Amino acid sequence: MLEGFRKHSLNAAQATDQLGLSRSRLYALATAYNTARARKQQSRWTPGASGGDHATAWPQPVLELLKKRLACSPPCPYSFAASEALRLHSFKLDRAQVRRWALDNQLAHAVPPKRVLAAVRRWQRAQIGELWQLDASPHRWFPHSKLSFPMLNMLDDCSRLFTGAKIYERELLLSYFDFLPAAFLAHGRPLQIYVDYHSIFFTHDPDALTQLGWALKFYDISFLYAPTPQAKGKVEREHQFWQGRLPAYFASEKITEIEIANPHIDDLRAHRNVHEVHRELRQTPQRAWDQARKEKRSALRPVPRCPWWDYVWSVRNTIKVGSDGRVPIGTQRLRIEKPPETKVVLCLHPTGHHSVLAAAPDPKQKPFLLFSNRPI
Repeated sequence: MLEGFRKHSLNAAQATDQLGLSRSRLYALATAYNTARARKQQSRWTPGASGGDHATAWPQPVLELLKKRLACSPPCPYSFAASEALRLHSFKLDRAQVRRWALDNQLAHAVPPKRVLAAVRRWQRAQIGELWQLDASPHRWFPHSKLSFPMLNMLDDCSRLFTGAKIYERELLLSYFDFLPAAFLAHGRPLQIYVDYHSIFFTHDPDALTQLGWALKFYDISFLYAPTPQAKGKVEREHQFWQGRLPAYFASEKITEIEIANPHIDDLRAHRNVHEVHRELRQTPQRAWDQARKEKRSALRPVPRCPWWDYVWSVRNTIKVGSDGRVPIGTQRLRIEKPPETKVVLCLHPTGHHSVLAAAPDPKQKPFLLFSNRPI
């Protein structure tokens, strides 16, 4: 057969059909045969054994997971399905393997239109903690829901490590007071946070700060304002990451409530940081983070042991004690140990409870708590 193929009495299609081989295998055999013939060893030449299919069979739980993730509406991206196989079953798959399996099992996605790639890569900071990008993304996260909920995302500009990701009912000041201190406690304090000109971040008075800006300044963190949405490209692309994954994930897991969804997001965020290779960095965000620490490229500061911490991260209003010695707290009027007409500070915390302070937070003093209805 190979001699006939060499002399062109058989074409490639005829030879592959008669030998039952792929075209690439035919050419590999023909090359080996012609090499032996050039050495006048064709009479002793025999084809070597092919590599064969020695791939490990995919476990049944992995196959069931792929069916679950790809058969839902909307379907999970192939890369996310591969990531889930590793996260839930410690079975490593490539995106291309999942795509081929989906094609063979009639679970393939429709081919999306090609996107125009950016002409140049955007800059990035050299140190972790030098700049964290923060943004909110409203989206219909839950299956069959017509409501859009904001998701707060924050990542480190140097390593692309997700330092926070959480869905809230509304984008309120209290949402940021809940979101930011949790990220600082987990990772440390950055130098700056990159934001847009939302009224929560920016005031038109150059000498004034928003409540959130004041809280950050209290712990030596400042805002850096992005001139355009495109300037926050890193965090904007991560919105697409979550929008491509979470609706499909929630549909396949039948998750419809924010309180149930957020613990799942924490698990997915941790897995992404540790196991998924970033396209531009060519390594995982956690490895880039650890490498920067090892090379002493870190601008992070530890969270201080500050008695004002819980009160700084609250919505504060100055109120006066009434003539009856009481102050309005929620729907009630409660008595406090201060003379009438005295000014006090009412704090609304992200957990929903209230506190009353004798004075606003001041690093030179300690808090004097007059009242708190925090549950025990």
